[in-house]
Formats: sequence, structure tokens, C-alpha cells
Amino acid sequence: MVMTKRVFISGPIQGMEDQQSYRDRISSLLVKYGYEPVDPWRRERILYQAPLDSDWWSRVPPREFIRRDLEDIDRCDALIAYLPKLSAGTCMELFYAKMRGKKTITICKIRNPSPWIIEHSDIIVRSFKDLERILKEGI
Repeated sequence: MVMTKRVFISGPIQGMEDQQSYRDRISSLLVKYGYEPVDPWRRERILYQAPLDSDWWSRVPPREFIRRDLEDIDRCDALIAYLPKLSAGTCMELFYAKMRGKKTITICKIRNPSPWIIEHSDIIVRSFKDLERILKEGI
């Protein structure tokens, strides 16, 4: 029996709450090539639908919020990080996944990315087309 590889989708949310369509695009590619997407946005998006006042993040319990994402990463074989801009959470998830021995792929649109991003990415691509090629070849 062949086990399907699970892949965690990481990417910026804060400040991009209404721009999460990249997650559907990554999920579709994963499914197309036989991977199981694990997307924390599916669970967390309800938090972002609340009225966004300037203090709403202070009411989110950080330990539980982070714990669920890290547990998801632990259950996955790989992580795809989407970085159209710098994101603290995405960088932390990328670092964590790499430290846990997961395969890491970063779609990086940042010019001159930090050495931290480069070092913790097994593969860096610039586009979804490049990501599709990698997934087709197999991770």
C-alpha cells in the first residue's frame, strides 16, 4: 500500500486576509500530483472573519494557535512556503519544518531573500509553474 505524502501549506495571512487564493492554487497542484494538502487556513480562517479591530490579535491565545500548526507540520512529510513578502509566521514554520527533517519547498517572490530563507529551503522556486514541475517530478 502506497502512503500519500502530506504537505503543509505555509504562507502569510496577517495583512493578506483577503488574498488567500494562493492556498487553493497550491492545494490543487498537490492533489493533481497525488499529495494530500494540509492547510491551516481551513481551520483558522474563521478567526479572520471577525471584525478586524486594531487589537484583535491580542485576544488570540498564541500558544494554542501555534501548537496546532506545529502539530500539523509534525504529521506532514513536507512543507511548501509561499513568500510573496516577508512573513514572520511563514519563516518560523519553514525553520521548524527544516529542523524536524521535513522536505521544504519555498515559492519565493522576494528579491534577495534572507540567508535564513535560503538555508532552510531545500528547493526555492519563483513561480507556481516551477512548483508544478517539482511536484510532477516528485518530492
